[in-house]
Amino acid sequence: MERMPSRALRLALAAVRRLSTASSLASAPAVVKKDLRPLYRRLSALGGAPDGSVVKVLNKWVREGKTVTSPELIKQVKELRKYGKYGSALEVVDWMVKTKGMNLSITNHAIYLDLVSKVKGIESAELYFSSLPEAAKKQQTYGALLNCYCNEKLPEKAIPLYEKMKKLGLASNNLVQNNMMAFYMKLGQPEKAQRQFEEMKSENIAPDNFSYCILMNSYASKGDIDSVEEVAQDMEEASDITLTWSAYSTLAGIYNAAGLFEKAEAALKKLEQLIDSCDREPYHFLMTLYASTGNLAEVNRVWNTLKTTFPKLTNMSYLIILQALNKLDDLDGMERCFKEWESVHVAYDVRLMNLMIAAYLRKDMIKDAESLEVGASLRVSQFDFKTAELFIDYHLKKQEMGPALKWLKEASSHVKPDKWKLNGDHVKMFLKNYEEAKDVKGAEEFCAILKQFKRLDSRAYDALIRTYAAAGKKEPSLQQRIKEDQIILSSKTKKMLDRISKA
Repeated sequence: MERMPSRALRLALAAVRRLSTASSLASAPAVVKKDLRPLYRRLSALGGAPDGSVVKVLNKWVREGKTVTSPELIKQVKELRKYGKYGSALEVVDWMVKTKGMNLSITNHAIYLDLVSKVKGIESAELYFSSLPEAAKKQQTYGALLNCYCNEKLPEKAIPLYEKMKKLGLASNNLVQNNMMAFYMKLGQPEKAQRQFEEMKSENIAPDNFSYCILMNSYASKGDIDSVEEVAQDMEEASDITLTWSAYSTLAGIYNAAGLFEKAEAALKKLEQLIDSCDREPYHFLMTLYASTGNLAEVNRVWNTLKTTFPKLTNMSYLIILQALNKLDDLDGMERCFKEWESVHVAYDVRLMNLMIAAYLRKDMIKDAESLEVGASLRVSQFDFKTAELFIDYHLKKQEMGPALKWLKEASSHVKPDKWKLNGDHVKMFLKNYEEAKDVKGAEEFCAILKQFKRLDSRAYDALIRTYAAAGKKEPSLQQRIKEDQIILSSKTKKMLDRISKA
């Protein structure tokens, strides 16, 4: 008996479950299930849901008789923004203003401007800033616009705006100064970041932890560890700064990059002395940085401390420990943590699954990887393209073109061309392998997918033509197809095309 493909089997089983469930409920009275989740859980669970989904959640929340206040909604916005859910955060603010008629404070205007930039682009952010009343154009909103320019690495906009802010007396805080320091680091100009630090001190603007962290990184980018250590010492001796754990995580990261692992671990011990017991993040940094020193025992110690401190762990905490164990090649430890997470998780996070799949594939444990994917696909509603890329990459490197193409077809059947960009290296590997194998059929199937994703260019046609030539096969239709696709070929490829196009 022919074995049913795993995904087809899952779909069949899912259909049977849906039918049996529908049958059993057909005669039962309708029951409206009460949603007991808090508002943030409902909003964060939307993921990449289409526009309007946030509005539906908020309207339902109100219909349930729940109260909504501006401070509470802004708290939701900040949490969503913290975890990169910018579109959802923007929709919440829009609903506040347009549906509930709430006014935004100057700080909230700044938050909204930042979200507009991330979701709709710089021009939309500029238009929003221009539309603000003069009373709302203060340090916070100017600073938000400056941050947008700095994030996009736009010196032609950021520097003039910063100079304007200086003239208006709006650049006299360390947030603005740090923004400019980080901006110069992004541009690969550490010397200017150092000059900005000196300017800040000359203007009697007190540096904070972040200022010193950027300064340390500016010297580290030039391999000047002595200057990094001088900055760290100045920071420890400064009377006008309260040291936080982030300063030592930066220092440990610099030591790790330089291969100075003993010094890194000494910095991490100082970091631990500054941990606030209410904050998970420093534990995450500790596990990551101890993994970089190669110290598995310390990674496990910090993990156990985190579990003791926070009885309920987040998906992020499990992701961090899995990444640390993966870096240390501790597959047994990864499996233990993953199974533990599966037994306690609230929402299934495919990032953890993908990390385990990547670890299995790295060790050629293809059956374990496939089994994990099959089980997870029954729990999640959306196809994950990162998962497909992991399997595609694995099979391409093994020159197993059948399975690689199967995964590519699976992914292409779930995604719109504008929502997923084919990996350029994978495209090259597909074409190269088909050409070397003289596999015309496979090359044609792959080119059909490239056309679907609007990636069927001259290089792809070059490879297809070479594949036909290597296989000694003719294809009269190629001339017309290339003409219709408006592809320009080199003179060498044209000669080859002429030969394989003749019937």
